[in-house]
Amino acid sequence: MIASDQVFADIAEQKETLWINDKYLPFSMVDAVCQLVVSDEDIEDTEKRLHRFAPYIRKCFPETEADGGLIESPLAEISSMKEALEKTYDAEIPGRFLLKMDSHLPIAGSVKARGGIYEVLKHAEDLALEAGMITEDDNYERFADEDMKEFFGRYTVQVGSTGNLGLSIGIMSAFLGFKVKVHMSADARQWKKDMLRSKGVEVIEYDDDYSKAVMEGRRQSDLDPSSYFVDDEYSVPLFLGYAVAAGRFKAQLEEKGITVDEDHPLIVYIPCGVGGAPGGVCYGLKRLFGDNVHVFFVEPTLFPSVLLGMASDRYNEVNVSDFGLTGMSAADGLACASPSGFVVRIDRNLVSGDFTVKDAILFDYMRMLKGTENIFIEPSSCAAFTGPVNINKYEAGREYLAKHGLDEKKLAASAQICWATGGRLVPDEIWDKYMNTYM
Repeated sequence: MIASDQVFADIAEQKETLWINDKYLPFSMVDAVCQLVVSDEDIEDTEKRLHRFAPYIRKCFPETEADGGLIESPLAEISSMKEALEKTYDAEIPGRFLLKMDSHLPIAGSVKARGGIYEVLKHAEDLALEAGMITEDDNYERFADEDMKEFFGRYTVQVGSTGNLGLSIGIMSAFLGFKVKVHMSADARQWKKDMLRSKGVEVIEYDDDYSKAVMEGRRQSDLDPSSYFVDDEYSVPLFLGYAVAAGRFKAQLEEKGITVDEDHPLIVYIPCGVGGAPGGVCYGLKRLFGDNVHVFFVEPTLFPSVLLGMASDRYNEVNVSDFGLTGMSAADGLACASPSGFVVRIDRNLVSGDFTVKDAILFDYMRMLKGTENIFIEPSSCAAFTGPVNINKYEAGREYLAKHGLDEKKLAASAQICWATGGRLVPDEIWDKYMNTYM
């Protein structure tokens, strides 16, 4: 592969690159197949469940008051950041430039608050319905009652994580009353471990990568009949929680007067780890906007596992070490050595391509966003900015734009979205450290 394809050669040499999906298809050709796996009805059912829980979330987490108990984030226009990126990197970023701030989602402060919290809520609902403690017609504020917490205390929730998924699962599960175990890989940040422990979560640390933490967490959970494992590599509920974002995002675009159609394309760049969050968001966006949305993932040069899983057609059987990639990434939330087999299969014909980015530039992007817009997001979130800066600089990017009719006129009428994935819960002392990190 390395000898026959420049993208693989770039990956092996830890160079930044852009892979364009060779199996990307018009949405009409894959719609029916995708619906067999995750249907519109599944997404609608997920949204209804989140609305049932809204009174509980609103009561217990006052920061969700403005959205009526729904866990949602702002969509911000970042024109000053756009100007700074263009000037600093000699780039041209046409159209409107916006930041989808899942970095600031309530409760867990990252995109994982969507899928992670949703799966925990669904599990809690399933247990409560089966035990006859609640019906779907009841007011779900009932979940805040002490007897419900005592009930959930009989059960354990476990998850493997590099950090942000562990925070969302740990915070929500512990709040409901579950016993919680979070298995964390070597890349996980200490402050995230400390925060989880402060919430009463048992944190189990590994001197190995994300895949090992997931494997061991799954094994331990399987040994306990009262334990439920949130499996980031294979979970449909997680995927659905992320997919719901698309409908809400569409409403935000409309509020800002942004049209999405053939003449007004939507181009979205999403940081990617194991693939669950970006995969679910991509799927939801394609279901709503079809061929008028173009979604690109972005991964660290040390951990381009989703790119490798798709480009090699080895899916979850690939590991970055197969290409000689080893070491630690500053983009801890994206440091996954192998991808989700479920996600890379369902998104194989949907995602437009995948950029890789070096760790060092993430801190430059972070400082620039803080300086221009006074917005802090985690370094891993800043991976998204490499897409709009570089898409026209790669020959493969220019060819993609030409092939899909994204000419100068359409790009000028486009909306380009960087999807920020984490940052709200970062402690002040860690921000100070990030701001002074130069690589």
